[in-house]
Amino acid sequence: MQEIEGKIAHLSVERPEKLTQIARALSSPLRIEVLKAISERSMNVGELAQKLDVPMSTMALAIRTLDEAGLIISDVQPGIHGSTKYCSRRLDTITISLYPESEQDAPMPLMFSMPIGGYSSAEGIKPTCGLLSETQPLGPLDLPRMFYSPERFKAQLLWFQQGFLEYRFSIIDSIGSKIDWLNLSFEACSEAPMYRANWPSDISVEINDKRLGTWTSPSDCGGRYGHLTPQWWGLANTQFGFLKSWRIDRTGSYLDHERISNVRIADLKLEESPYISVRIGIDPDSRHVNGINLFGDRFGDHPQAINLQIGFAL
Repeated sequence: MQEIEGKIAHLSVERPEKLTQIARALSSPLRIEVLKAISERSMNVGELAQKLDVPMSTMALAIRTLDEAGLIISDVQPGIHGSTKYCSRRLDTITISLYPESEQDAPMPLMFSMPIGGYSSAEGIKPTCGLLSETQPLGPLDLPRMFYSPERFKAQLLWFQQGFLEYRFSIIDSIGSKIDWLNLSFEACSEAPMYRANWPSDISVEINDKRLGTWTSPSDCGGRYGHLTPQWWGLANTQFGFLKSWRIDRTGSYLDHERISNVRIADLKLEESPYISVRIGIDPDSRHVNGINLFGDRFGDHPQAINLQIGFAL
């Protein structure tokens, strides 16, 4: 766990240096008054000294102590008569753990469910393609530009011959914890005219621009109604898919518990990204470029959309 992330400081008795430095900086009533004074706007040393009715030398020492502890930011700006130091608050929240990390329980995993139409970008989409809601088609079929229609958020089934959809998952709820593993699951199958039993298609998954691997879907599934598929979407069409689970952890990447690549959680550089990017689709350079169907929570056999589970280390 990083000690400072954004405007939050995570302190622990396991790392006493930073804890004692910040505790020492907060031990002075004057320095606490300084933090209160700059809670709404930046102020220079002279303004703070006047507001709190203390000598400039005393205020300068208080500012230096707060700055060294990382509680404020001091920014020197040129002025009419030399330079002026402006102070603003560096942190909003401080958490302190008073027991050893070895005795802590790992945080509970987080689960996010993304509608299949909740993608942020649609790259290189080629026909055949289309989107359906639970009750009707969402615009004309085989028209790639429909993948940017606002109606896409209602999608319960979508398909395309090649290209990628990118889904972006927030990681704001994981601040303060180290992500140890990710588990991605969705229902999908190949894409053929109507449906076709022997129709292999290479479906790839990338997370944060790292390809976890490729799964070859054996068929475009039909011949019976999907457990959730509405009957207005006739039996001549795709009905259901395969529920696939992709996991990445400290040891590598796995598809349905079988190792698929050496890409590890550290390779994703999650601490440097404001979100988790998940790309699902068909690479035009694959061996089997035979499309993809993605199912929402009211289509197909499985009542789920695109689920991402985030697990944390101790």
